Amino acid sequence: MFDIPSEECIRISAKLGTNVDQVLQEVVKRIPPPTAKLEEPFKALVFDSTFDHYRGVVANIALFSGQVCKGNKIVSAHLGKTYEVNELGILRPDEQPTERLFAGQVGYVIAGMKEVKDAQIGDTFYIQNQPVEALPGFKPAKCMVFAGIYPTDQSEYPSLRSAVEKLTLNDSSVMVQRDSSLALGAGWRLGFLGLLHMEVFNQRLEQEYNASVIVTAPTVPYKAVLASPKLIKEYGQEVVTIVNPTQFPERSCVVEYQEPMVMGTIISPDDFTGKIMSLCQSRRAIQKNMVYIDDHRVMMQYLFPLNEIVVDFYDELKSMSSGYASFDYEDAGYEPAELIKIDFLLNGKPVEELTTIVHKDRAYNTGKAMCMRLQESIPRQMFEIAVQAAIGSKVIARETIKAYRKNVLAKCYGGDITRKMKLLKKQAEGKKKMRRIGNIEVPKEAFINVLKRK
Repeated sequence: MFDIPSEECIRISAKLGTNVDQVLQEVVKRIPPPTAKLEEPFKALVFDSTFDHYRGVVANIALFSGQVCKGNKIVSAHLGKTYEVNELGILRPDEQPTERLFAGQVGYVIAGMKEVKDAQIGDTFYIQNQPVEALPGFKPAKCMVFAGIYPTDQSEYPSLRSAVEKLTLNDSSVMVQRDSSLALGAGWRLGFLGLLHMEVFNQRLEQEYNASVIVTAPTVPYKAVLASPKLIKEYGQEVVTIVNPTQFPERSCVVEYQEPMVMGTIISPDDFTGKIMSLCQSRRAIQKNMVYIDDHRVMMQYLFPLNEIVVDFYDELKSMSSGYASFDYEDAGYEPAELIKIDFLLNGKPVEELTTIVHKDRAYNTGKAMCMRLQESIPRQMFEIAVQAAIGSKVIARETIKAYRKNVLAKCYGGDITRKMKLLKKQAEGKKKMRRIGNIEVPKEAFINVLKRK
C-alpha cells in the first residue's frame, strides 16, 4: 500500500514492547540529524502542549536556530503574546530541566501560559525584540463537526462540567459553547476537528470520568452569503457561519448557501468496487480518481459533502466491504449548495430543538423519517396530535398520533340514534377544544430517541 520494501519493515508491538529498541536505533540511523543554526536568532516550533495544574501549560518545542535560556522573554508569532521562560529542559523521555536549549534540540518550556490555546501546535516562538519569519504551514485548528452533549440526569451537570473543563484543558482544538434545551436541559455544543476526534472525546468522558451523557447527532458548519446591506451590517460580515440550525437565515436574505466539502480516499479490495461506488453516489459524492494500487486493491477518491458522511457512512462502508475497506478524508473547502431548513411542528407549534438543515434533494425523506420517529416516540394523549415537517409555510410530511377515545355510548342501550349522534358530536367538540388549548406533553425520552446519535 505504501510502496515500502518488506525487508525494511520492522515487526513491532507497542502493546508488548516488541522490537522497540530496534525502532529507536533505526530512527537514529535512517533519519538525518537536524540542520542547526546556532548563530541565528532563536526560532522554535511548538509541536505539542499539555496542561499541568501546578505549572500551567507545558509546551514541547523543536529549536531550528539560536538558543533560549531561563529568564528570556519569548513571543508567540501567531498570537503576539509575550511570556517569560520559568523553566525549560529536554525530554529523555522524562522531563530533565536545563539552563539552556540549543538549535537542533527538542525540549519543553514553561512560560506562565494559562491556557493550552496559548501554545497552539504549529506556532513559532522567538525572543522578544528579535523577530523572525514564522515557520510555514501553521493553520489554527478549525472545527468541522459539531454535536450537543447533555447529562443524562440534570443533577449530574456540575460533575460533567468539571469533566469537560478538565478534558479541554489538554485539548485546545475543542470548541465549547454552553447550550440549553427545553427538552434535554443544560449542556454544551462542542466543536471537533472530525468524527474520530468526537468519538475519542466522548469515550474519554465515559471511561475517565464515568460520565453518562446524551450525544446528539453531529452537524456541520454551513455558510451563508448575505444579500442585504442591513444584514451585513448587523452580522458585521458578508459571509456568516451557521452552527445552530435555528440561526439559519431565510432564503430571501441570502445570495447563496455553502456547505463544507471533504476529499475522501477509499482503499478496498476490487470485489466491492460496485457496491462502494453506489454508496458514494447515494451520498452526493463526485468521483475524482480511481486507480488500482495492486492486482486486487483499488483506491477511489471522491469529493463528499461533509454532512453526508458524519453519521453512518463509515459503518455502511465497513458493512458492505466485510470490514476490508479503509476511509480517510481531508478538508476541501466550501461549495455552493441548495440547502433548506426543516421545522418540525406539533399541532402547529414549532419545536426548535428538532430544526435541521438538509440538502433540497433530501428534504422529503428526512422530514418523513423524523415525523415517523416522533410518532413512535411521543405517547398518545387525550387529543389527536399532528406531527408535521415544514419548509417555511409549506408542510412536506405529516404523521398523526391518534387520541385516546372514551366510549361515550357505553351507557346507551338501544334507543333513538339521534341521542347517540348527539353524544358523539359533543365528544368531538370537546376533543377539538382540547386540541386547541391543550399542551402536548412530550417526555424527555422522546426527544432523546429522536435527537441522539444513532
